Amino acid sequence: MPPERILIVTDEMEVGGSQRQIVHLLAGLDRQRWQPELLFFRSPSRLVDEVRRQGIEVHQLRKRGRVDPLFLLAYAALLRRRRFALVHAFSLTAELWSTIAATIAMSPRRRPALVASVRGLYLDASHTFWRIKRFIALRSCAVVANAQACADAAAAGTGVERRRFEVVPNGILVAPPLDDSARERTERGIGRPPGRPFALFVGRLVEVKNLPCLIRALARLPREQRPWLALAGDGPMRPRLAQQVAAAGLKADVRFLGERDDAVALMQIADMLVLPSWQEGMSNAVMEAMAAGCPVVASAVGGNVELIDPERTGLLFASDDDAELALCLQRLGGHPSLRQRLAGAARERMLATHSIARMIAGTGRIYERCIRQVRPAPAGEGAARAAAKGDA
Repeated sequence: MPPERILIVTDEMEVGGSQRQIVHLLAGLDRQRWQPELLFFRSPSRLVDEVRRQGIEVHQLRKRGRVDPLFLLAYAALLRRRRFALVHAFSLTAELWSTIAATIAMSPRRRPALVASVRGLYLDASHTFWRIKRFIALRSCAVVANAQACADAAAAGTGVERRRFEVVPNGILVAPPLDDSARERTERGIGRPPGRPFALFVGRLVEVKNLPCLIRALARLPREQRPWLALAGDGPMRPRLAQQVAAAGLKADVRFLGERDDAVALMQIADMLVLPSWQEGMSNAVMEAMAAGCPVVASAVGGNVELIDPERTGLLFASDDDAELALCLQRLGGHPSLRQRLAGAARERMLATHSIARMIAGTGRIYERCIRQVRPAPAGEGAARAAAKGDA
């Protein structure tokens, strides 16, 4: 039997957590069972090149404006031409346009199975957002969340039964440890000052990450107890954060690294990863740090509380509490034995429960069930089943 052709869809392919999960999924799906392809609408990045290097066909349909009839017709034409067995969308816009395009492109008997996603808590989402999400959920064969907290939030927001939301945690690639020369090159490349604890943030510099809380926490500490902080990532908050750093007198203590493609290497040389977000789903940065043996201090929100067992696999602090965060930074910076203990337990947990193989296997099982659910039974099979029921 030839492999089933499936389509993974997202609105953008900038470097982010969901996009890295898409790359892992595309690379790991069994090619004897599946023929995966990628569709995105905007913001290409090096991740698109990585997908193409895997021999996976990539489609980009440019969408101009919130509603673009020409884009929608082009998407419908792609679905008709490629005859996908299943479409898995990873963002609200991708879900909405996939649902509409499939409806106008094909008859009900030929439509692909639709799989939707929940990748966050959506705490600030509008009533319109939840109405659209409900519309999608009720028309999907499955809705896959990456954390229990995300599934719970989506069920509450949409009013759809919780049992319709399935949880498949993100998978993390465990990198080999850096040798001494690679560690030295990486430290020298970012200008890490010798003799100071090194705190790292990895992610987009956006409002939801609540980086002002981290800067306030640093300012609370006397310099001899203050870790040196590197921010790996870029985004619209960077100018405002730079102003806050300067106003707090922290220019010598904070380094903006910009977007990086060596986040895991940075985690391997850091003394701690800090994630002060207002809300999080299942954070790839937290999981990558835990797998890399880097202790984590994170806000007690969303999926963070599912990943981190306080005082065992990391430290949690109350959301936006810069005083409590400062205490966590002080503890980790001043106690190497605590860092070592937390890092060891965190790495063991990631290896046991959050491998990429487990994520791919869990997603594949959902694909199998959804295709069976929407595919018409072969001729005669329905009558045979009815007759068997009548004999029972």
